[in-house]
This record gives sequence, structure tokens and C-alpha cells, in this order.
Amino acid sequence: MDDKILHTLEYRKILNKLMQYTQTPMGRLLAEGLKPSGDLEGVKRLLQATDEAANVDRLKGIPSFGGVTDIKQALKRASIGGMLGTGELLSVGNTIGGARRIKRFLAAVHEDGQIPLLFAQSDLLSEQKHVEDAIRACIDENADVLDTASPELASIRRELRGGESRIREKLDSMIRSSSVAKMLQDQLVTIRGDRFVIPVKAEYRAHFGGIVHDQSGSGATLFIEPESIVAMNNKLRETRLREEREIEIILHRLTALVGGIAEEMAYDVDILGELDFIFAKARLARDMKAIQPRMNDRGYLKLRKGRHPLIPAEQVVPLDVELGNQYSSIIVTGPNTGGKTVTLKTIGLLSLMSMSGLFIPAEEGSQMCVFDAIYADIGDEQSIEQSLSTFSSHMTNIISILRRMTPKSLILLDEVGAGTDPAEGSALAIAILENIHRTECRMVATTHYSELKAYAYERKGVINASMEFDVQSLSPTYRLLIGVPGRSNAFAIAERLGLPNAILEHARGEVNEEDLRVEHMIASLEENRLGAENERERAEAVRREAEEFRKRQQQELEKLESQRDKRLEKAEKDASAILDKARREAEEIIRDLRRLAMEEGASVKEHKLIEARRRLDEAEPAPRKKTVTPRSASKAPRKIQPGDEVKVQNVNQKGYVVELSGPKEAVVQFGIMKMKVNLEELEFMSSAPDSPPPALRRATTVKRTRDENIRSELDLRGANLEEAIMETDRFIDEAFLGNLGQISIIHGKGTGVLRTGIQEYLRKHKHVKSYRLGNYNEGGAGVTVAELQ
Repeated sequence: MDDKILHTLEYRKILNKLMQYTQTPMGRLLAEGLKPSGDLEGVKRLLQATDEAANVDRLKGIPSFGGVTDIKQALKRASIGGMLGTGELLSVGNTIGGARRIKRFLAAVHEDGQIPLLFAQSDLLSEQKHVEDAIRACIDENADVLDTASPELASIRRELRGGESRIREKLDSMIRSSSVAKMLQDQLVTIRGDRFVIPVKAEYRAHFGGIVHDQSGSGATLFIEPESIVAMNNKLRETRLREEREIEIILHRLTALVGGIAEEMAYDVDILGELDFIFAKARLARDMKAIQPRMNDRGYLKLRKGRHPLIPAEQVVPLDVELGNQYSSIIVTGPNTGGKTVTLKTIGLLSLMSMSGLFIPAEEGSQMCVFDAIYADIGDEQSIEQSLSTFSSHMTNIISILRRMTPKSLILLDEVGAGTDPAEGSALAIAILENIHRTECRMVATTHYSELKAYAYERKGVINASMEFDVQSLSPTYRLLIGVPGRSNAFAIAERLGLPNAILEHARGEVNEEDLRVEHMIASLEENRLGAENERERAEAVRREAEEFRKRQQQELEKLESQRDKRLEKAEKDASAILDKARREAEEIIRDLRRLAMEEGASVKEHKLIEARRRLDEAEPAPRKKTVTPRSASKAPRKIQPGDEVKVQNVNQKGYVVELSGPKEAVVQFGIMKMKVNLEELEFMSSAPDSPPPALRRATTVKRTRDENIRSELDLRGANLEEAIMETDRFIDEAFLGNLGQISIIHGKGTGVLRTGIQEYLRKHKHVKSYRLGNYNEGGAGVTVAELQ
């Protein structure tokens, strides 16, 4: 791609924004050298990698490349036998560690959601943990060699610390001496050139033996090494030289390790730079609110709400444009400052971005094309270059474009044919546009010449377009209108500004009649377009409103069905619980009968017991399906009478009415079980038979109505544990038969013995579903609240 085109379309500014999101020098270099590609499959892979990175960013965030640096120079020196410094070795260790972290991070993300390209790339990173461990065992985070790097170095440094300590002790004793203290400028020990010295006043030089290593700026202080520690300092110097030699040995050993993996690490550095570059593209996409475009190589371009990425989001006007389907060329006409140049740059820049593997700021459904080249002749009035532009320079540029363009090129021309005589310029513009159109490439051109409106109207594959202008506010709206040629609006603007009507009428009389008819036709088209657009917007609003209403109704329906299913499920569970209780009680009765038969010799037939249990099992309701048929409203209500066959709605079971126990209740028999039921819950099935069903000898009556006299609280304060448990057992039975769902047992705080015993008893009780300590307004730790089955 021609660098001049990249500069014209401000592609470099996009790269500058991209470089801000890189974390490594390698990623920054890749971002700086990014160029558009003409290979469709290659561009698709680049966009897929960016999409995977965007998904990682959305789910887990961008991985950190901290510590990863460009270590290629150090690797090269290590491979040819040079010695690396501690800082270089630390950078190698940090880069190895960073590569390992990123590899594991992307492998973990790949398990949760597929990122095949990024995973495949990160999986190529080598594992060099043994080298990293060796470096970290010898060099700390400040790039200093550790004492533990080798036993010899540890011994040397112990000797160094011992020597320094002895010298300091010797000097400290000297400066504390009264005879020496008066000769010192300050009572302290310092170092000059790796030698321990003390600051002596210059006038006492003759009285103070030793070696002068330095003096103050004023000359009043001499830094002298006393004779008594010269030998000790010399020994210390020799020890330091031994330390340096041992450190060199350690660094050579580590460098040899790095040299052995130099080739693999150089490859790893390239991969890390590529990954950093891909994640930088994802962060740029997030910053621009960009999307992944669909790519093709058949010359088709469709932008939906495309935005110029360099214009602030609150100022940019989205662009809708389609090119390469029904028409291959767009001629945009209209006055200056309407946004024609921005439209050209938006189309060109977004094409370059998509061909570079970058997301574009547009809406989903946008499609971009891979062109073999993009050529542009755009004059920007706000740049210095515009003042230097002439008709000759524009023609030179266009001639170059005509020589190099192919059917797979995109041509962008701004004000084609401008800068010369209008008649000649318009003729030249038509000839140039016709030549470009015949090559079947894609073209967007802007012009002032009205003759080009007729050319676009008559030529197949070419369509007119214009930039919308609000005559009322005398300002452009910057919206591109496809299919509508531009109007000059000169007369309308002049009239709005107050130009006398006489002058306006005279001016209109000077305009060619054919031109007037064209202007009237354009005005009519514009009026019809605005009307159609308003109708479309109203229809779209109605459609959205209907769609939202449908969604709300669907949600309400789903909510109601869910609530209905939950209530039915709860009713079935309640009925099953009732029947389970009845079955347990019946089993107890049967056991009692058998025991009595054995003890007293009573005659109880075994087959009768089995028959009773069978009838009890048949009374259990079958599970109800989620979708239930509502109660039929066609049946006329009938007064329930004793002996009627009825259906109890909340348990979905049939039975017979034994008696009416009140104005609103009836006793209904299911097999061997009787239950009091509210009349509103009964559905009439059939009238009483001529002879009532035989009554069973023994039936269990379960009363599930609420007795107002049943207590919901039991106060046990002052009772011992045995008495409290007996009272609690009686209280729970009363509450259960009274259909209480929750009870409170007051045991007080005290030593906690009573509370612990009661709660242990509740935990094992068959009627207790759960229990807890009371809330603050219920009595706190002095009360236990139990939920009954």
C-alpha cells in the first residue's frame, strides 16, 4: 500500500493509538509497522485472532506482560560466548517467567471458551523454568548477586563483613579517644575509594599519621586512612577482588545456560510480541466500541452506522453506505462543508483498518472488502498541503492512479476536475469517472459540477448521492443520502438570510430552464425521501413497540406458568405429606391390631389388613404434569350433599362426602382416611348413590384446620430439661394438629443447657422441618423458632 495514501487517510494516527495499548517493545514495533494486507484468508485470520483476544478481555481481562522485554541482543551475546550482566540475566529470567504465566493463562481460558488461534500460538512457547530458577537462585530483584549463589561466594562475603566490622570497631575506638577527637572535623567513619577513612582537620595533618585519600571542597577537611588500619584495608581489598572473580564465575555459568536456550528464547520473544500486539488490537477495539466486520474479496462494501475513529464519539455522525452490489460507483454532489471529504476518509480509513486485522467502529452486520490497493486524491482544506495543491498536482495524482488501478482497487476522488474552468472541468471529470468506471473497480467521488448528476443518473452502475443540508438552520447534518443528488441550496440560503426578492427573481431568471427543472425534480425527490423516511421511522417505532409488548406478554406468560407449576408442585407435595402421615398412622393401627390379636387371641383376618393397606396406597395422588387443564367453567355449580362423589382440587383426589361439618366445611373420605375440607375446594363429580358406600370399621380422621386457641409459644423458663422435653413434645403435637407452621419455644439464655437440650430434641423430632435462634425482635438467643412439617 502506498505510504502517501496511508498518510492521506490518517492511517498513522490509528497506529499511534494502537501503540499506546502495547505492553512490550516487541508489540510496539509490530504495531508501528502494521500494514494493510490484500490476502483475504490472511485478513480473516488476523480478525479472528483479534476477536479471540476481545473475548478474553471481556471474560478474564487482558493478561499482564509485566517483566517481558526484548532480550534478543542478550541472547545473541550469550550464544557467542559473551558474559551477560546481572541486569540482563534478570531480564531473561523475568521474560521466561512472563512467558510461562501467559501460556498458563491462555490455556485456562481455552478450557472455558474456545480460543484456538491464541491457544495454538501460546502453546508454542517453550518451558525454560530450570533456567529461570537458576537465575532467581543467584540474582535478586535488584539485579544483585545473592550470597547463596555459591558456597565460595557465601564464604567470601562472610569474610568481607567480618573484615569491615573489625575496621569499623578499630576506627570507632579511635574517634572516641579524647586525644584524637579534637583533631576530627566530625566523629564518623566514611569511605573513599573502597577504603575506610576518618575526617581530620587540615591543621592536624602533621600530628596524624596515615594516607590522605581525599579532601573537602574548602580544603579544611582531609579524609585520612590511619596507619593502623592500612593493612586491614589492604586485606579487605584483596577479599573484594576474590568476590568479583567469584561473581564472574557465577555469571559465566548462568550465561552458558542462557546460551543453550538462546534459539528457543528468541522464538519465544517473537511469539510474546505477537500476542501483546493482538491484545493491543483488542483493547483498541474496546476503546473505539468497534466490531468485527465480515470480509470478502468480491468488491462488496456495506457500512452500517460507520464512524470515523478519529472524530470524538459525541460529534461524529454515523455513515450508512453500500457499494459493489447494485452499483460500483457513487457520485456525491453538494456544497462545501457538508461532510463529503469526511465521508471519503471514513470509507478509506475503515477499509485500511479492516485489511490490517483491526475492528472497525460500526454496527454489527457491516461488511468490508479486501482490495488489492486503495488510491485517493483528497484535498483537505484544513491542512497546509491544501494551499500548495493546484489543478496540475491533482491531475498528476489522478494520472498515476489511472495507470496503477485494477478491477480490485478502491478509488476515492475529492472534487474531481476542480481548479479550472467549470465547463472544461466538468467534461474532464465525466471522462475520468467514465474511464475508472469501465475498469469495474469500486469508486466514490465528490464534485460540485451539476453535469455529473445527469451522468450518474444515466449511467448504469453509477448512483447519485448527496450530503443532507438543513435549510431552516442553514447548516449541514453530515448525513449521506444515497440515491438523491445534491442541491446547491444557494437561492434558499440567500432568501433565508434576507436577500431582496427582486434580486432573487432576477437570479432565477438567469438560470437555465433545464437546470431549474432538474432542481425542482431534486427538491421533489428530497421531499418524498423525507416523507418516506418519516413514515419508515414511525413504522419502525410501531414495530419496536409491538415487539416490546410481545416480549413483555411472553415474559408475563412464562412467569405465570412458572408460578402455577410451583404452586401445583407444592400442592402435590403437601398432599403427599398428608397421605404419608395417614399411612404411618394406619400402619401403626395395623401393628396395634396384630399385637392385640397375638396378645388377646382376637380374630383379625390378615387378608383384611392387606386389603386395607391396598386401598390406602390407591388413595395416593399421581404426580401432576407441569401443564394442567384449568377447571371447566361449563359445569353449573351444585350444592354439595352428603354421599356425593367429589374431587378435592388442592390434592387432585376423589372421595365421598360423609357429612357437612359446618356452613363452609365438609368431611370427605378417601379410602380409610377422612379429612375436613373447605367447600370451595370441592368439585362435584356425581350424586349420592342409592346405597351409600360401606363404612370401614376403622378410619383415621385428620383435622387440618386452624384452631384459634392453639398456642404458638411455649415458655419453659424455670423448668428442668426432662420436664421441658415432655412439655415440648406435647406442645409440638398440639401445634401440628392445629396446623401451625411455626412455633416459638422460650428457654431463656442462662447457662445454655436447656437451649442445647431442646434444640437436640427438635433436631430428631419427625414433625420439625427446621429450627433456628430467634431474631433480635423475637427474643434473640433466648428463643428457638421451629418450622413444622
